[in-house]
Amino acid sequence: MVIITAGMIGVGKTTLTGLIADHLGSQAFYEPVGDNPVLPLYYSDPKQYGFLLQIFFLNRRFDMIKKALVDDNNVLDRSIYEDELFTEENHKDGNITDMEMAVYHDLMGHMMDELKQLPKKAPDLLVYAQTDFETILYRIKKRGRDYEQFDNNDALKDYYFKMWQAYQQWFEDYDISPKIKVDLQKYDLEKVENQKIILDQIDAALAKR
Repeated sequence: MVIITAGMIGVGKTTLTGLIADHLGSQAFYEPVGDNPVLPLYYSDPKQYGFLLQIFFLNRRFDMIKKALVDDNNVLDRSIYEDELFTEENHKDGNITDMEMAVYHDLMGHMMDELKQLPKKAPDLLVYAQTDFETILYRIKKRGRDYEQFDNNDALKDYYFKMWQAYQQWFEDYDISPKIKVDLQKYDLEKVENQKIILDQIDAALAKR
């Protein structure tokens, strides 16, 4: 079984991924953030490093989804299916050129074609985590990654808001696998009783497959 978690920066995907993996006895694959040398550079200069960052993520996420679909016993913290959302937003913001965008789409197309050759074609379930925007900002500040902080940086705060909005439409359009939306504002995962509620929702969605 392959489950992917999706959602905005700071929504709680990593916690959710670990929770689901422990519940199902699966291996968790986490988003490549800590070992990503490009990410801090991108936050300091999006126009110079926007394309490089997206290629870095695309390569890592392709490896992750391929391994997960072959192993068939994994929970992924974000996946290749979300990658294009970030790339499109960077393109709209002028951080990625038209030529770079064309190269990205070509590369993504080849990767998707390769995934279609695997015995397992798609995840079993997408779990989309959502909160309101103020909760996103609170959690970004709380976890304290220096390059993510938006105090005195209105452009970065605006970027977060645009991504928060874009994610809602992305979820509506997603049709690669069954999907479920979980409310991590109403059910904060710091409370054990809320963890059970969310896991029950996921179990129910899996039972409908």
